[in-house]
Amino acid sequence: MNNFLKVSLLAAAVAVSLTACQKDEKTAANTAEVKAEASKPAEAPKADAKSFEEQSGYAIGLSMGRYIANTLERQQELGIKLDNSVILKGVTDGLGKEASMTDEEIQTVLQQYDAKINELTKAKSDKDAVDNQKKGEEYLAANAKKEGVKSTESGLQYLVEKMGTGAKPKATDIVKVHYTGTLTDGTKFDSSVDRGEPATFPLNQVIPGWTEGVQLMPVGSKFKFFLPSELAYGEHGAGSIPANAVLVFDVELLAIEKPAADGDKAKK
Repeated sequence: MNNFLKVSLLAAAVAVSLTACQKDEKTAANTAEVKAEASKPAEAPKADAKSFEEQSGYAIGLSMGRYIANTLERQQELGIKLDNSVILKGVTDGLGKEASMTDEEIQTVLQQYDAKINELTKAKSDKDAVDNQKKGEEYLAANAKKEGVKSTESGLQYLVEKMGTGAKPKATDIVKVHYTGTLTDGTKFDSSVDRGEPATFPLNQVIPGWTEGVQLMPVGSKFKFFLPSELAYGEHGAGSIPANAVLVFDVELLAIEKPAADGDKAKK
């Protein structure tokens, strides 16, 4: 599942219609002046435009266009396809203070659009979660048969790549580790190795698969862990981690720092 980012066009549309809706209290003379200016043929921006006004105007238009384009691209995954020419017509009408909708109609349509996006996003997320659950179960069933892979009662799977000779940590200890986390397709979502700095944390303040798995490791060990979703982030996922995703971690236990203070103990 792609972690679908739900973005409403409401903010963009409000920005587009700002000129038309924000200053209705201006005098008729000022409004007529704006209309007359807007009716003039548009000039293409100069490649060597240097003035504050030219650069600012172009930057505003470009950033708005990119925002709308990126939003529409993501929302096409849901089956919603808007016509660019219609969007541009709305922008032009807004800038020229022309409109075929009242402010109330604009608000109603945008609210309906937002509700539709929410509905389609939830349906996609629910389907992806079911698919991920099935794929995860199939992955773990096949992985458990691989040479060297061991399974615990909780469903955690692990592979010893290097067995250290130090002490094993307790759940209440603070540990220092290097790690890389990936999805089952190899997509990397986090890595202390890439950051160039080990992670240090109380072992009982992390996801259950980590709390259980790292306690199996003597200091100096390198293990690969395969976490069922219920030992990771479950049906909700986290950030770029999809719902019901099986996670794979390469972990090296560098040191046991000290026992965690009672006040630092967190949910297991």
